[in-house]
Amino acid sequence: MFGIRFIKAQPTTYLLKYRAGQVTQEGAGLSTFYYGPVTSLVAIPVGGRDAAFIFQETARDFQTLTVQGHVTYRINEPRKAAAMLNFTLRADSKTYESDDPEKLPQRILGAVEVLAQQAVKEMTLKEALRASDHIADTIANGLKSRADVEALGLEILGVSVRAVKPTPETAKALEAEAREAILKTADEAIFARRNFAVEQERAIRESELDTEIAVEQKKRAIRETQMDAEASVAAKQNELREAGMVADIALEGRRRDFVELNATNTRTLADAEAYRVGALMKIFEGVDTRVIQALAASGMQPGQLIAQAFSGLAEKAEKIGQLNVSPELLNALMDKPAQIDREAARVRRQ
Repeated sequence: MFGIRFIKAQPTTYLLKYRAGQVTQEGAGLSTFYYGPVTSLVAIPVGGRDAAFIFQETARDFQTLTVQGHVTYRINEPRKAAAMLNFTLRADSKTYESDDPEKLPQRILGAVEVLAQQAVKEMTLKEALRASDHIADTIANGLKSRADVEALGLEILGVSVRAVKPTPETAKALEAEAREAILKTADEAIFARRNFAVEQERAIRESELDTEIAVEQKKRAIRETQMDAEASVAAKQNELREAGMVADIALEGRRRDFVELNATNTRTLADAEAYRVGALMKIFEGVDTRVIQALAASGMQPGQLIAQAFSGLAEKAEKIGQLNVSPELLNALMDKPAQIDREAARVRRQ
């Protein structure tokens, strides 16, 4: 009514109230009345805003890659931003008269693209794929030091790089390379495991061979000890055998001396007996044989006398017609010598 209006700004909007080219009132979240025909309102958003970006860059090895992320910023100095861009509101107090507020993110993204290009061109493709944090830090530091960003009164709150991707063909090639590298690593691991198993088996075999060698050495030492013992026993046996042979030789010598002495004594006795018999024969020369028999029969046993009698009968058998011998006589003759022998044995025992 009569051109007097009311405006209420949001807390995230910094409102400048111009009249006659001078700022009459300003502040964040300002609420005021103004006279529309002579008053200009400048509304500057001072809250944090995000600007997403995605750029295609070329790495040092001439490989194309895509850098994707976002930058967070806010207008820290509204007066600088109002001096550089037109944030004037229309008469409806809701829309801007120009498209400068929409161009602000484009200016920031233009600077981001330049800084991302500078960061990526110093790296190879593989290095860039692993350097998202480095690229984000480079862009953030570069934005903070740029004069145009400072002139706009902007504060860079942060830069994030969500992805660094190669082209699909390059990605397939890298995947194939990585896959081959993984397979090669797996093959090397299998080879290392098999080689380790072979080494362990060889170590076990060597240990077994060492054990067998040690056992054979022990056996050889035992055999040598046994051979030494057998040799010692054989030497002792040889010594005993030699000593026995010497003793046998000495015994045989004594036996030979004894036999010779015995033979000498026997010859001497035989000569003496022959001399005695010869002397007796000389004595009985010319004596009647019956006298000699009678002398020989003296001291004989009855059985011997009877036997001698039977011998005389046998000599005159042609002159005897018939001779009867009773069984009682024979039994008496046979029992009598046995009884005499038993008596003699009894006497010897006593």
